[in-house]
Amino acid sequence: MKPTTIRKRMLYTASKHLLSKQLGSHLAKDLKEKHNCKSMRVVEGDSVKVLRGEFKGIEGKVTKVSTERRGIAIEGIKREKLKGGNVDIYIHPSNVVITSLNLEDKWRLNRLEGQKTKTPKPVATPAPKAEKPKESKPKESKPKEQKEATKEKTKETKKESKPDDKKDKSKTEKPKGNK
Repeated sequence: MKPTTIRKRMLYTASKHLLSKQLGSHLAKDLKEKHNCKSMRVVEGDSVKVLRGEFKGIEGKVTKVSTERRGIAIEGIKREKLKGGNVDIYIHPSNVVITSLNLEDKWRLNRLEGQKTKTPKPVATPAPKAEKPKESKPKESKPKEQKEATKEKTKETKKESKPDDKKDKSKTEKPKGNK
């Protein structure tokens, strides 16, 4: 089969989580610099700008995201039906740029902040915070020292008790043999 046929078949038979990953779009330049992220999945409430196709240049909010149709519906982009009424037109997210993000979702916000923290942080820390871990470390080491000391004591007592046991057995065995 031709590679294009195989590629189309893979898109058609893809599972839901893979289809969801295909609904990503590039971020605008200012968002790229702000969040240190090149692209994101499009979510309802994001503001986007269409870059390709019949509706090029139109900006609006995303009203629906459809994994089945592999596209997004945008406010203001509709088509009239022959019998009357309007229908949403779904545009593939690769033809769109995200101009502002919907950050109501805490998971999405944490993900963006997590990617921000990859940049180097300043090393300077206040003195009181540095003293607290030092105090806790000796407390943790004392029980370990005590445990090690008790282990050594038990080993010594076992060593001492074993020779005594042998002597006691030998003394008790001789009188039994004499009777």
